[in-house]
Amino acid sequence: MSIDSRQVAAGMLEAVPFARTLGFEFVEIAPEAAGGVRAVVRLPDSAATHNHVGGPHAGAMFTLGETASGAVVLAAFGHLLDRAVPLAVRADIAYRRLALGPVRATARLGRPIDEVLAEFESGTRPEFPVPVEIATEDGTTTAEMTVVWTLRVK
Repeated sequence: MSIDSRQVAAGMLEAVPFARTLGFEFVEIAPEAAGGVRAVVRLPDSAATHNHVGGPHAGAMFTLGETASGAVVLAAFGHLLDRAVPLAVRADIAYRRLALGPVRATARLGRPIDEVLAEFESGTRPEFPVPVEIATEDGTTTAEMTVVWTLRVK
C-alpha cells in the first residue's frame, strides 16, 4: 500500500476547518505491517487551546485524537470516496494524566484494511475501531481514545 501523506494531510485540513483552527500538524501518515495504517498528529502548545490548569483543553485533545483517527481512515479508504462516506459512529476517551506542552495523537487502524473492504464490497456497512494514544512529546501517555468509524454507501 502506498500512502501520499501530504495529500491525506491536505485533505484533512481542507475537509475539517477546525483542525486548521487548532493548528494541528500532521507528523506522519504511513502504512504498517499486516495491512494497517498509522497517523501521528501534533497539537502545538498554545495559550489559545489551554484549559484552567495550563494544559491542552480536553476538547482540543479529543479533537486531536478524532482528527488522527480520521487521517487513518482517509489514508486507508480514501480511494472509496466516490462510493463511500466515512463517518465517526462513536468515540470513547479516557484522560489519564495532565498534559502540559505540545501533545501528539498516534492513531492506528484496529482491523485489517482488506477485512473492512470485503465487508463494504459485500454490501454490509462495516464498523471498525481506530485506537488512539495521546502523549506528551517525551512519550508520557495523557489520554487513550477509540473512535469507531463506518463506511456508508453514497
